[in-house]
Amino acid sequence: MSDINVLEKLNQKIEELLKKFEMLREENENLRRELVTCKASNEVKDAEIQKLQEEISLKDMELEEIVERVEKILGQ
Repeated sequence: MSDINVLEKLNQKIEELLKKFEMLREENENLRRELVTCKASNEVKDAEIQKLQEEISLKDMELEEIVERVEKILGQ
């Protein structure tokens, strides 16, 4: 009888481990998908940041040109 109980307990533990393994595998897959989505989102945001930085640089150059013109007019 003791052997049957031990075998039943062992089978139970194996079933629990298999269920936990499957749950963790699904969670891992979900996390992988989320990571891919986040990476793609970051790439889009990085491109937008780069574009905005370039626009800021152009605006800074325009402002410098305007200041130079004003200084020339005031210097005359």
